[in-house]
Amino acid sequence: MILSGDEIREQIGTDIIIDPFDDERLNPNSYNLTLHNELLIYEEVVVDMKQPNRTRRIAIPDDGMVLTPHQLYLARTAEFTETHNLVPMIEGRSSIGRLGLFVHVTAGFGDVGFCGYWTLEMFAVQPVRIYPHVPICQIFYHQIIGNVQEYASDKYQNNRDIQPSLLFQELNPNAERSDQQLFLEFPGSGGFD
Repeated sequence: MILSGDEIREQIGTDIIIDPFDDERLNPNSYNLTLHNELLIYEEVVVDMKQPNRTRRIAIPDDGMVLTPHQLYLARTAEFTETHNLVPMIEGRSSIGRLGLFVHVTAGFGDVGFCGYWTLEMFAVQPVRIYPHVPICQIFYHQIIGNVQEYASDKYQNNRDIQPSLLFQELNPNAERSDQQLFLEFPGSGGFD
């Protein structure tokens, strides 16, 4: 079963945390999350699943930025979320989809206990201008039946920024991020919202 908007509001501060929360973004059975003002793009010609891949950070100006086709853009929500005893999921808003913008390629499914910002895998069918802080996707919550073991991965849990793929940690357990890799991923990063 999916929670209604009223039930989402009722559970804010207990099993659901959305920070910041704005009642105006509450829908009948979901809540609109907004786009942060930065993107990451991979700098590799071929991304390698077994290796860390270099990324470049791009600020989205207030007057917008055009996303081009055939390019994956990693972004994140401006809202921090935390969920207990429910399964959180995100989907693109229909108004965004009708512009030809996919908000998440395949990763809309969350885990019970996830805590952090949602990384978005954005892909444009045609050139589309985006803006920071627009309502970009919606989060909704499923009830779960049975014993719950909360998500506790050290890859993405409690993240504070856009998260590129860390699949290489699973495929090559001895691989670790070096300080150099962090610098390549986050040049000039001066903090988080």
